[in-house]
Amino acid sequence: MKTRDRIILEARNLYNQRGFGNVSSATLAEHLGVAEGNLWYHFKTKRAILHAISEQFAQDIEKRLSRAPAGNADIVDEYVALLQAIIDEFREYRFLYRDQADYGEHDEIVRQGVRGWTERTHRQFQTYLRGFVEAGLLDWPEERLADLAINVTIILRYGLEYFREMGEPIEVGGGAIRKTLMRHLTLFEYRLLPETVIRLRRYIDQMDDAGTALGKTPEKVLE
Repeated sequence: MKTRDRIILEARNLYNQRGFGNVSSATLAEHLGVAEGNLWYHFKTKRAILHAISEQFAQDIEKRLSRAPAGNADIVDEYVALLQAIIDEFREYRFLYRDQADYGEHDEIVRQGVRGWTERTHRQFQTYLRGFVEAGLLDWPEERLADLAINVTIILRYGLEYFREMGEPIEVGGGAIRKTLMRHLTLFEYRLLPETVIRLRRYIDQMDDAGTALGKTPEKVLE
């Protein structure tokens, strides 16, 4: 791995573990086993490292936003795959979802992109939720699907930040991601078929806080 790429990866890992504001350049250099001068050869400032991470974040969000349910597929499996992509974002960029108070405003890439990403995420969830309705698994009026999709997005987007503000565990292994997914499900599970609720809850229950169900992305949700 190139030194620059290794710096980005290890910085992201440390920020996820300890928080952006708690990792100094000296700490990062020591963790990497390099001199600070070598670190600054690749990145002049700590914000420059944040910018590089934000570039990766933007690319991964675009990849996730390109997802759409296949017409002939099981919508529950398709929704689980979408949740897995969201979980991957939480896992890889945990500090961006959790620690904004530590570093002030987002990087310019995120600041400029966040509104568009959020609006497109609303539409993405609306498409998947409509798939549940069309499959006869969810009893929800079409005119309220947009509201439901917005509320789903709010819970998922701000779940980790909420737990932080409430003083609940937010570190890896603390269960915050799993609890966030369970809370999003409470928005509409009472209108889902019972067997569909069981499948979704089983997937979330089996997910560890590193972001995987049974250690891997399931090919098919257990029935």
